Amino acid sequence: MHTTVTARVTLRHKEGLHARPSVKLTKTAKRFQSRIEFALSDEGPWIDAKSILKVMAARAPRDTILNIRADGPDAEQAADAIVQLIETDFAERDSGPDHSRRDNPGQDQ
Repeated sequence: MHTTVTARVTLRHKEGLHARPSVKLTKTAKRFQSRIEFALSDEGPWIDAKSILKVMAARAPRDTILNIRADGPDAEQAADAIVQLIETDFAERDSGPDHSRRDNPGQDQ
């Protein structure tokens, strides 16, 4: 079974997606088998969350809504882990209010 999960989360880190958060995002993504991507808009372009160079090149500023897409056998767990990492401000401060909206997971054949 091949599953695709999407989610949206607001980037609240004061510096945006700079070096340290980019490394944490990439390390988290690499823990999963699924392909994990994010985009700064609904239409993309989609960025490989497992590539530190691509993640850092995104230069997402604070208050950007990140669209998350995970595709594979552990897609739901992968998307949840990425959203949680971002919601907790990359574990650099206490977590604030929930700014994400999880979309319904779909299944591809």
